[in-house]
Amino acid sequence: MTTDDNEQSPFTRPGFIAAAVVVALVVVLGIVVAIVSATRSDDPAPEPPSPSPATSAAPTSESSDVAGGASVCGLEGEELAGTLSTAPAADWAYQGTTAYPTSPEFGPGETTADGVRFCFQHSPTGALFMAANALVQGSDPAVSQAWIEYGLADGPYREELIGQVGDTSGSEGTRMSLAGFRLLAYDGDTARVDLAVRASAEGQNLTLSGVYELVWQDGDWKISADVAQPLNTATVPDLAGYITWGE
Repeated sequence: MTTDDNEQSPFTRPGFIAAAVVVALVVVLGIVVAIVSATRSDDPAPEPPSPSPATSAAPTSESSDVAGGASVCGLEGEELAGTLSTAPAADWAYQGTTAYPTSPEFGPGETTADGVRFCFQHSPTGALFMAANALVQGSDPAVSQAWIEYGLADGPYREELIGQVGDTSGSEGTRMSLAGFRLLAYDGDTARVDLAVRASAEGQNLTLSGVYELVWQDGDWKISADVAQPLNTATVPDLAGYITWGE
C-alpha cells in the first residue's frame, strides 16, 4: 500500500483512529493504540499512580469465601477452572448496529438506570459474555462513561485509564461485528479473552483481535486496572484459530 493510500484510508487517519472502529475496541478503555503504544515502547514505564476507591453505578456483592465475592446478582454456576472449546448458545440483541450476546445463565443479569449491563456468571463462559458486552458498551458514547466507571476494576491504573476515555464522535458510518473468540487463560480469579471483530468504514474492511484482561472483583467480571494496557489490539488476516461466534 502506498503512502497516499495510507493517508486516504479511514483506518489510518489520526482523527478516525481516535474515534472510530479501529479503536472501538480500545475506546472501551479510551486508549488510542497508535499513540499510547508508541509512547510506552519508547519511554520508561511510569510509576503506577496511587490506587483510589472505585465508584460504580451498580451494587457490589457481600463478602463470601470466594475471592472477589459471590455473584453480585446471584447468578449460579460458578466455575473456578476450565476453558471453552465450542461456541456457547446466546440470545443476541443490538446496541446501535452492533449485536451483543445475552443469556439468563451467563449474563448480563442486571441493567442500571444508565443502561449499563452487568453481572456475569463466575465461569469461563461468563467471562466471554462480559468481554463481548464490554466491546459493545464501551463503543457507545451514550453509555461508555457510565460503563467504564462500573466495568473497570480497582487497581493502580484505574484513574489513569478512566481519564483516557476517548471521544467517539466522528465514528458515524462505521460498523463492527463480533466474529469469534479464544479463551487464552482462566483460573477463576482472572481471565484473558481474545475477541475477533470485523470492522468496516468507507469501503475499508479488516479483522481485529482484542485481548481483554479480566479480573473477578466485587462479584462480577471487570476489566483489570492492574496493568497499563488491559486491552491489546492487533489486525489479523483471518479467523484461523478462533471459535466462530456472533449473530
